[in-house]
Amino acid sequence: MTATTPQPPSNPPPDGRQTQRPTSGDASPFSTASSEEKATNDARSKEPGEIEILDWHDPSDPANPINYSTTKKWLITGAALFGTLIIPLNGTSITVAHEQLDGAFNVNESSFPHSYWAVTSWSVGGAVFIVVGLPLLEDLGVRLGYLIFYAFFLLMIIPQALAQNFATLIITRFFSGGCVTLLANTVAGIIPDIWSGDRARSVPVSLYILCYLMGSTLGPPMFAGVIQHIGNWRWIFYIQLILYGACLPFFYLTISETRADVILRRRAKRLRKSNPGRRIYTRAELAQTSLLSTLGRSVYRPVYLLATEPVLIASTIWSAFSFGTVFLFTQSTEQVYIALYGWNVWSTGYIQAAIVVGEILGFLTSFLSTKLYFASTPRNTEAPGRPIPEARLYVSIFGSFAGIAGGMFVYAWTAYPSLPWIAPTIGLGMVGFGIQTVVSAVADYIEDAYAVSGYAASAISGVAAGENIVAAFLPLATQRMYTSLGFQWASSLLGFVAVVLSFAPVVFVWKGRELRGRSPFMRSGGQTYASEIKS
Repeated sequence: MTATTPQPPSNPPPDGRQTQRPTSGDASPFSTASSEEKATNDARSKEPGEIEILDWHDPSDPANPINYSTTKKWLITGAALFGTLIIPLNGTSITVAHEQLDGAFNVNESSFPHSYWAVTSWSVGGAVFIVVGLPLLEDLGVRLGYLIFYAFFLLMIIPQALAQNFATLIITRFFSGGCVTLLANTVAGIIPDIWSGDRARSVPVSLYILCYLMGSTLGPPMFAGVIQHIGNWRWIFYIQLILYGACLPFFYLTISETRADVILRRRAKRLRKSNPGRRIYTRAELAQTSLLSTLGRSVYRPVYLLATEPVLIASTIWSAFSFGTVFLFTQSTEQVYIALYGWNVWSTGYIQAAIVVGEILGFLTSFLSTKLYFASTPRNTEAPGRPIPEARLYVSIFGSFAGIAGGMFVYAWTAYPSLPWIAPTIGLGMVGFGIQTVVSAVADYIEDAYAVSGYAASAISGVAAGENIVAAFLPLATQRMYTSLGFQWASSLLGFVAVVLSFAPVVFVWKGRELRGRSPFMRSGGQTYASEIKS
């Protein structure tokens, strides 16, 4: 997942985000005529050929997304959240149909879950697109970029439904998975564009993480009925085509442009077109580099940070393991519940709804987490008046130890045919609770910790890529692990890994200030890295 928690940078960032964020007023984003007239009048005193910098005319400029009405903000946010919930269904829904896929394409899974390669390619596509595709979204803008990638995503589902060989599924799902990652994370850019301040963003951000995780988890329980009642795996994709096709007009009408620099750039282009010879540009246009150069930095920065920043490395491993368990359960629940209780494959799809229940409970703790975060402000001697970044992690420590690790042990040691099926299912719910608290906390913490440098977007991209890579490959080891170690010790091994990783937030809370002080990005605003890039 990429679960990228948004906040506006305090300095002009190299990641391409806008920094002009006036704080009052509301109106439609298309009400720009009066502002353009003011820009024209203000420029009459300029010398011919002089470059003009276009900015918002005043803090209440109605075209500035931060000034949209609360109703419009929630309409845009709600539409993007809805997309974040339904679009990831494409990823895991196919796991309940692996027996049909084996028969249709002669896939042998006796010793290795080869059918899962269709999910692996989907997740790898997400890891690639989240890093490479972000510059395209920055250039296209929210609305145009969303609609283009959504249309391409919709087109990629058609060959999945009509595939005549397994290779077609693997290739097309790479591209659909890449589109899903960009589309599902669009709301992470929308939230800081239109919501001002940590408190205003807290609920939208929590809902974003919940929708992303639920969308990734709901695939099997939602589409298990297709296998139960229809018995044709192609209908999984036929239904998705109907669903996503019906939603295209909805997104067309509700997703508005929210990037301030994109709106200003389009306004400047209109002014240049209506006044030939007039050299009026936005700051973003004057600072713009080639797409190839932007792509190079977009790929290099997350990799560089992941290779040099211990805090980011540990956080990525912790969050990636947590997110990867969502995909791992698509494999392990089938082995466990079929062997213990004689269930069929589609029944094991339904049981994964317990993880969703846990994620919803984890979402409810986000209100407590937010309260503890802001309550830490009086104790912050490092930056008085601001909450302590590590306060984001308080609830996640409990969620990681008791939720993920504790849930894994419950799932492990209740895996006996003499115990009712509800016993290991409670463990699934506990793990879902922990996943929600951990992924949300990591996204918030990394955003806060790297905000000073303006490299938060690159750091978050690294985390998101790591989550997708683990989701791609961890489940491939599930079949052999649960067969060789047995249900109890296989899940216990995962529980022990979770225990070890759960100490990461403890160390951050204990030594967070010192660790951040050693980082050139957290300490010096990224100047060290900026000088390396220039050289």
